[in-house]
Amino acid sequence: MIDASYLAQFREPEGYLDFARFGPPSIPVVTATSRLMEQASLAGPSTVDTLMREEQRVKAAVARLCHSDTDHVALIPNTSAGLFQAAFGLSGTVMYSASEFPSNTYPWVRAGLPSVVFEGPVAPAAVATRLTPEVSALSVSAVDFRTGYRADLATLREVIGDRLLIVDGIQGFGVVDEPWELADVLVVGGQKWLRAGWSTGFVVLSDRALERLKPVLSGWTGAVDAGLFDDIVHATAPDATSWNITNLSPVVSGAFAEALELVELAGVSALDSAVAEVVAELEDTVLSCGGKIVSARERRAGILAFTMPEAAPKVGEALNAFGITATVRPEHVRLSPHATTSRGTLERVRAALKSLSGAASSPVPAALSALVPTVDSLASALGPDTEVVVHDLARLPNSIIAIAGSLTGRQVGGPMTDLLLGLVRRGTTTDMPGYETYAPDGRAIWSSTTFVRDAAGVAVGCLCVNKLAAHEASGPVESFPQDVDTLQRVLVEKAIADVGVPVELMKKVHKSQVVRVLDEAGFFLIRDSVDHLAGVLEVTRYTIYNYLNENRADPPEPR
Repeated sequence: MIDASYLAQFREPEGYLDFARFGPPSIPVVTATSRLMEQASLAGPSTVDTLMREEQRVKAAVARLCHSDTDHVALIPNTSAGLFQAAFGLSGTVMYSASEFPSNTYPWVRAGLPSVVFEGPVAPAAVATRLTPEVSALSVSAVDFRTGYRADLATLREVIGDRLLIVDGIQGFGVVDEPWELADVLVVGGQKWLRAGWSTGFVVLSDRALERLKPVLSGWTGAVDAGLFDDIVHATAPDATSWNITNLSPVVSGAFAEALELVELAGVSALDSAVAEVVAELEDTVLSCGGKIVSARERRAGILAFTMPEAAPKVGEALNAFGITATVRPEHVRLSPHATTSRGTLERVRAALKSLSGAASSPVPAALSALVPTVDSLASALGPDTEVVVHDLARLPNSIIAIAGSLTGRQVGGPMTDLLLGLVRRGTTTDMPGYETYAPDGRAIWSSTTFVRDAAGVAVGCLCVNKLAAHEASGPVESFPQDVDTLQRVLVEKAIADVGVPVELMKKVHKSQVVRVLDEAGFFLIRDSVDHLAGVLEVTRYTIYNYLNENRADPPEPR
């Protein structure tokens, strides 16, 4: 169980599933950055010395999480810097996989080291069959960026014996419970799962690494008696300090410390379990929607890569339309959740995958199929001027699977209302009893919407009851389009009216605002909506996607 005080420290938007690329920083990280910058701006006699203490604070947190001590920890601005330092300090032959992320292949090549290179995961058997006496180090990612494969560090340690084990931990540290102390060089960047922002990172060195690696890039802060300015170039320090080139930002150090202390608050084991549970549920969703898992299913971490019958870019468009942030590669789609991933996010993924071609012919969920035969009798029991509608959220936007009554003139296969579409887009599947809206002819209607859920508690549809009111409508609240074309037109007209600038006079900021309004309204859940809007705004479809990405990366302030 994750501590509620941990979960309260994050505010990434619903739908974010890209932690393997970047982890949105926590509130304490943002606050610490601002606080320390403010402190720096009010510089006084002790300001620099006070700020520099943040370095010891973050190193202490690293040491605790790695079962080490601060003499074996050095701070680095990113993973690549640490791996390059290791590469240029290494002698002998290095072994690595060509399938690794480039930050774990370039250093060895650029350093001109003799190497043993193979394809695929760095599995113990693959390493054992290629070891030669000349190999002095094995380099491996703790978690593979493509497949989520979790390297067996304990067995690799046994296989390579006394050789150096160099571990790139960026895709797992903080959310996978591993024996990090087995690594001779553990290099971690903080911008992903640690959620500390860019320019944060550390390296932890074993005694064996300190003895065998000779840092080429060792600056004045990496020397013995670094604070003694006596016109002499001092010897390198005997501990991990020797990897220092100069002082890093104490502001960044303070923010990084906040991030690591949050990991300690939650507990790595608890985070590991929470992420595993979300990945398992995402896997079930993908499989139930006809997808295929192409990432590791044994020894996996927080990465789930999959394919669908449709091409990956098309799958990416569907996810994008439902507000899901993921990594879309030509060959597959990668989802990477965190412990803070919400139930609403999981519902969005399910709806997005079901919206792909072929979803409309899929079976109606049992919870909804039981309602379909009841709509006629229910409408009859409620009396004249009543309409009862059943929507299947997997068939958006043509979601009506049963309807009785002609109050709004819609039929089976018609779309949901603009109000309901916006709620689904925002993941707001809370029942709405007794609200006022209006019919296409302007008459007032009392409506109630009840969401129907499957056995897992996921909203799969809704039952809507509309009844003519005795009084005139007080104002437009909802529209009941009879076809998707009308729904598109109504949503676009409303968005343009909301922005308040005619299309022919719009600048980029206005068009971007139209896209934001439509995104919040669920417009992009409609197939071919991007092309439709591009024509209205007289821009390319790629411009619409750019506006979408910019808006979702910079959500509006809560109102």
